[in-house]
Amino acid sequence: MSDETTRSRRPAGHGGLLDNLLALMSALVGFFESRAALVAKESRTALIRCLIVAVCLLGGLMLFAFGYIFLVTSVIVAIAQAAQISWVWTALGAAGVHFLLALIFLFIARSKITKPMFRATSAELKKDAEWLRNLNITSHRRN
Repeated sequence: MSDETTRSRRPAGHGGLLDNLLALMSALVGFFESRAALVAKESRTALIRCLIVAVCLLGGLMLFAFGYIFLVTSVIVAIAQAAQISWVWTALGAAGVHFLLALIFLFIARSKITKPMFRATSAELKKDAEWLRNLNITSHRRN
């Protein structure tokens, strides 16, 4: 009989504030532990995938560079044979063309870098800062 009175005083789900807080904390810890384990597992998979992509990109870039070198070498030899001149002079001409193109690209890059970026955003931020200064001055005058 005493069992029934204890049950009626503490029905299911009403174990007291401390018990409920402990249960909530336990549930939250379990939730975050499971999410952390999932993130850890997926981050390992993502890391492996990123490493594979990086290795493939690096390998592809290296092979592309070697292919370009062999192509230029073949063109130099072909031009030298067709023009019946030394391949050394043809190679020097090709090097000169490459250096000239590299300088042109560097000048273009420099001209693009010297121009300010995010002009509209910068202008809006300046307007916001000015508005905040004016708001500060106005609020100090009222007080």
